[in-house]
Amino acid sequence: MSTALHARPVPAKAPAPSARGLLPVVLTATFMTALDVFVVNVAVPSVQADLGAGPAAVQWVIAGFGLALAAGLITAGRLGDRYGRRRVFALGLALFTLASAGCGLAPTAAALVGARIAQGLAAALMGPQVLAILRTAFSGAALARAFAMYGLTMGVGAVFGQLIGGALIRADLFGLDWRSCFLLNLPIGLAALALVRRCLPESRAPHRPGLDPVGVLLVTVGLTGLVLPLIQGRAAGWPLWTWLCLGGAVVLLAGFAVHQHRHPGSPLVDTGLFRNGAFAAGLLAQLVFWLGQASFFLVLALHLQQGRGLDALGAGLVFTAIGVGYLLTSTAAHRFAARLGRRVIALGGLLMAAGLGLLGLAVHAGGTTGSVWWLAPGLFVDGLGMGLVIAPVTTVVLASVEPRLAGSAAGLLATVQQVAGALGIALIGIVHFGAGDPATAFGRSVGVLAVLELLLVALVRLLPRRTV
Repeated sequence: MSTALHARPVPAKAPAPSARGLLPVVLTATFMTALDVFVVNVAVPSVQADLGAGPAAVQWVIAGFGLALAAGLITAGRLGDRYGRRRVFALGLALFTLASAGCGLAPTAAALVGARIAQGLAAALMGPQVLAILRTAFSGAALARAFAMYGLTMGVGAVFGQLIGGALIRADLFGLDWRSCFLLNLPIGLAALALVRRCLPESRAPHRPGLDPVGVLLVTVGLTGLVLPLIQGRAAGWPLWTWLCLGGAVVLLAGFAVHQHRHPGSPLVDTGLFRNGAFAAGLLAQLVFWLGQASFFLVLALHLQQGRGLDALGAGLVFTAIGVGYLLTSTAAHRFAARLGRRVIALGGLLMAAGLGLLGLAVHAGGTTGSVWWLAPGLFVDGLGMGLVIAPVTTVVLASVEPRLAGSAAGLLATVQQVAGALGIALIGIVHFGAGDPATAFGRSVGVLAVLELLLVALVRLLPRRTV
């Protein structure tokens, strides 16, 4: 076991008095970010009608956020290490709240796209700080509980995002229509911001690392070149520019890896992290897991709305079947992990594969004409599995990392999640849109996703036996 777990231990029973409200503050930011990834899908038809947005603008409303988020995470982790994680988190939270106001008040589609990109950059500032703050404020069983709450919050934002957005648009509060999906962040963000100084302890790397401008340039341009074609390639028919971007991204990211390994001072990513077997194996498990998550939500939403003809609110109600299963297991995931160790991740992967198999059987038997609620058992079982994976696999990655490397590790972890999501959507899009009728498309997609979950189960053997 890594000696990092024994370095400068923090009492496991509770955080320091100054951090008494730490979890509510950082998890509020996590919820807003997860919600805004998914809620915008519901708002698209209303945005088109209200702002006269064309297909390209709508695509950038969605893609701009994800692209800015993925490209900024590693650099944001270093900013937290250098200038203080609480300070950078507060900056990100303030900018995210301001950008949400810009989204909600946008007079044109172009203004909305710009505000969404600003939102993504602000979310990138917050994301690594949340994980690093949790890693440095807690240890042992308390760390596992904190990551369980983190996983619960991410899942609730993702699973219920479509339902929340559909309900807000249906309610049409104060005549705001789709704008309420973004303006909702204002009171929440301001309330969290007011508590940051009181509730969050400050932490940073002990020797104020440099910014490494060459590394920042290489990783930012490289990740942009990787994620942009993955987001837009399928819809554009994979033109030549997408392949040129992907090829250039591989070259730039390889150059980044070499630069980090040879950097004489403070590289953005300490390559020594990869000599930690638990970290490297956990990062690989994260990659496989997130390959399937965003793509599953996409194909399920397409099946419900295009294949079954449900509106956004109706589709959101079906998503609650996943949410119920997720809530049941994610709230107790740390206790399962304490008893089962790494086997809890394997159990979660098997449950997800079984749930996807049930979905495939339901669609095979009923097509798109049977009751949509025949999907509920499979969705419920899939949610049970999700709840057993998200927090324990995150704990595996970060628990073995020394606190001084928490920012670098958190930025890398969050980047893997975002890139895996974009890659998974691109790959499943080939399967889904290459099929004929909606039932066949959905059935083939869940079959491929079930194989991914079984691959996750196989990878569990590479993880440490204990998750904390």
